Amino acid sequence: MNIHIISKKIRTSFLGFYGILVPLTLGGVGGGLLSSCLDTVILPDDITVGEDFWKKKSDVAMMVNAAYQGMTTEPVIERLIVWGDARSDEFVRAEAPEGEIPDALAEVMSASTQVTNRYTSWADFYAVINRCNIVLERAASVLEEDPNYTEGDYLTDRSQMLALRSLCYFYLVRNFRDVPYVDTPFMDSSQERVFKQESPAVVLQKCIESLEEAAANAIQARSFSNWRRVGWFTQDGIHALLADIYLWRASVLHNANDYQRAVYYCDLVIESKKAQHVKGRDEVTAKEYPLANANVAYTNLFVLMNAEESIFELQVKANSALCKYMYKYKDNKSTEGFLKASSIFASSSSVATIVNAKDDKVFPTNDIRYYSSIFAPGTGAETFDVRKMISVLPQTNLTQQGRGSIDRAFGGIAQNYIVYRLSDVMLMKAEALVQLVDTTGLSSLDATAKTERQTAIDNELKKAFNLVEAVNTRSLLEANKGDAITWAKLTTMGRTGVDGLEKLILEERLRELCFEGKRWYDLLRFNYRHIRGVNYNESLGAQGLEALPANDKTMLEYATRGKGDQAAGLQAKMRNEAYLYLPLPNSDVLLSPELKQNPAYGSNNQFERN
Repeated sequence: MNIHIISKKIRTSFLGFYGILVPLTLGGVGGGLLSSCLDTVILPDDITVGEDFWKKKSDVAMMVNAAYQGMTTEPVIERLIVWGDARSDEFVRAEAPEGEIPDALAEVMSASTQVTNRYTSWADFYAVINRCNIVLERAASVLEEDPNYTEGDYLTDRSQMLALRSLCYFYLVRNFRDVPYVDTPFMDSSQERVFKQESPAVVLQKCIESLEEAAANAIQARSFSNWRRVGWFTQDGIHALLADIYLWRASVLHNANDYQRAVYYCDLVIESKKAQHVKGRDEVTAKEYPLANANVAYTNLFVLMNAEESIFELQVKANSALCKYMYKYKDNKSTEGFLKASSIFASSSSVATIVNAKDDKVFPTNDIRYYSSIFAPGTGAETFDVRKMISVLPQTNLTQQGRGSIDRAFGGIAQNYIVYRLSDVMLMKAEALVQLVDTTGLSSLDATAKTERQTAIDNELKKAFNLVEAVNTRSLLEANKGDAITWAKLTTMGRTGVDGLEKLILEERLRELCFEGKRWYDLLRFNYRHIRGVNYNESLGAQGLEALPANDKTMLEYATRGKGDQAAGLQAKMRNEAYLYLPLPNSDVLLSPELKQNPAYGSNNQFERN
């Protein structure tokens, strides 16, 4: 496909896959607009592609920072929120006025996404990918130009760009499944390219290879005492991303080796965080994990930010997306954001009820996360305003109050967006450990052998549970530690065994990580573990809808909790794997014969509601 490009001084947003492969200006976002293969693509008048650039160490630093900045834009953050949480049981739509965003949200949250929906755009992620690719191609030349730019500088810059690019692809795979993989930059009009989708197996393997190279040359988090410790992709962040990818792929493929690799990388992160820990910072000491205790955890993580237990978080100067979706959608006259916490957060209950999972209650009594996650819990309301990342009150002031007394100005949320933190990694490890427990043939053993085997199984499961217990216990004030979930309580409620622990971890991740862009992906992993026949080496289009296995009933029940009388209809719409993913952007599919639309949304030229 030929793409004809002219240079023009213009600033606009990126539209379309080919448009976003144009490099971005240093002063802001350069734009690409493509309406047909032969139409003009707007190329930014960008010094970064000129001969006078890439001469100094500072030139490289400028482009590395620009790549990170690309991840903090409103379009990216809004997709982290909508892609990762809005389709799950965490959220319902608020009664916002009509408009593009409410209408688009309604489609996504009702499993009726159209191919022209705003949230199907992957442009801003490919824009970040292209920035990374530019650095990866051009930075080496600066070694010959500037003696102050050393090989060590180059290797650490390369490490960060490989990691950031892989993070973008991981988001794309989890939301579109079959995506183009581009590892060379698009910089000038002489380049002619055809981009085709790769299977998710291919894309994830390329990400793993990139990350393993990146880890070998990565910055050590202990090298910094400021925001860079968690604001840059350090070795800890790279290991966390590797663990996440291996855990995802293990869940899809039911692969023990991948689960073991996930555990391995989780252990590297956990041990590194232990080594970095500064004594006397309210850590949990019982299990030797450097997690802040309940009375300061919220403040450290979401008010002060860049907490000791954080691993990688996007440094956002003005988080307008978070403001619009979870706080106020327009201005100070607005009373709510576009999303509200669903009814599953309506009330807390005893640990016994939570452990038994007989109803939709999420939080045990006295779990401080009940108050730090939503406003006005326990009031009998059906939906709730999100408190996490919105409230800037110190943790000691957490009560059941409404948010009116702590309002801050519209748009005034300089709130970082956490991608990985220690408790997340601990629960990843627990999830992988449970899946590595082998119960095959247990029922066929004689009584003595069965008892011995069961004891061995329980010991393995306890290793996973100990991680859950540490996260759960740190969320209780000292006076309430007796309310923690314990192994004895699990046993009493019959929640031991692989199935019981798997669900407990899924629920603990909801309690710990709600509204942090994790829940939908947790549910997808759960689904993949409970279905068979997934072909990750072929695109959905190549397989066809009829060849895809049905989704797991339990997962669908989880995903549609809090949806009231819409739950049954939503479950019916999410029939198989294809319906769990977004459609490819219609504009890009129409432009390229190499891009095949997800069959759940029709053919390349004929689209239908799912």
